[in-house]
Amino acid sequence: MRAVTITGVNQIVAGCVPDPTPGPDEVLVRVEASAVCRTDLQILRGDLPAHRLPVIPGHQVVGTDVETGQRVGLVWLAQTCGTCRFCRSGRENLCDDARFTGWDRDGGYAELVTAHRDFVHPLPPGDPAAMAPLLCGGVIGFRSLRVAGLGPHSAGTRVGLFGFGASATVAIQVARFWGCECYVVTRSEAEVRRAFELGAVWAGTYDQAVPQRLDAAVTFAPSGDVVVSALRALDKGGTVAINAIHLDRIPQLDYNDLWWERSLRSVANVTRDDVRDFLAVVPAAGVTTQFEVVPLAAAPMALDRVESGEVRGAFVLQG
Repeated sequence: MRAVTITGVNQIVAGCVPDPTPGPDEVLVRVEASAVCRTDLQILRGDLPAHRLPVIPGHQVVGTDVETGQRVGLVWLAQTCGTCRFCRSGRENLCDDARFTGWDRDGGYAELVTAHRDFVHPLPPGDPAAMAPLLCGGVIGFRSLRVAGLGPHSAGTRVGLFGFGASATVAIQVARFWGCECYVVTRSEAEVRRAFELGAVWAGTYDQAVPQRLDAAVTFAPSGDVVVSALRALDKGGTVAINAIHLDRIPQLDYNDLWWERSLRSVANVTRDDVRDFLAVVPAAGVTTQFEVVPLAAAPMALDRVESGEVRGAFVLQG
């Protein structure tokens, strides 16, 4: 089959590899679309140390179960132990022995992929390219909102989104569905315009001050400076959720930025419940994705463009 494989730091090749064979409790999925994520780039660059090499990246996968013909999706969380204290308490995202798609096991930058049958998510009919960006950026953005304390009870809550890539463009749609007032801080005027198109009450660049104190915030940029900016924009009692698997560094904090019961929380992975709950919200909220389809062999180019910020929405690999 055709696949794109990471073989080392900054080493990625497109070519042919043997078809995978599903093992016990696994299914074989024919890939219809696989979205490109910044996490894939971080594995390639070595910011996230490789768990195995070579590895086929890609964890936002829409495909068809070869055996049943069911449309399915694969996400970052590929398997958990089911027995540790985190799994037993509904926090499988923190499992001590978790495995991840495109990091521990081969992912969706390929024509075929295997997956544990308990971590395959049924999907409705629809455009696979439009669905793929929902399966990481969408669901982790959803979890980040919940980690920040937001939900259907949050009407009138002022929420800040710091960074406005693919994940944030979905998160704002969910937050607005819950009745939140959304304030967006991002790096470019194009992203500012996109934020207003998606219903932000205010949007600006990082050199501009948010005009209102925020009840909650989510950071999407992998920058510690952005985390500090979000924290300083919080009202008393507010929470910042850090939506990042890798962060450069958090500069030294002034305790006054954290005082008054402000909270700073990281967001680690997702659970199967997150996926289920998010996919139920998508049609109710009318969530849409913005994406650009490129051929599978163009994955290295797509990753370079993600790194340079030359993407509006997400790249999706097809064909």
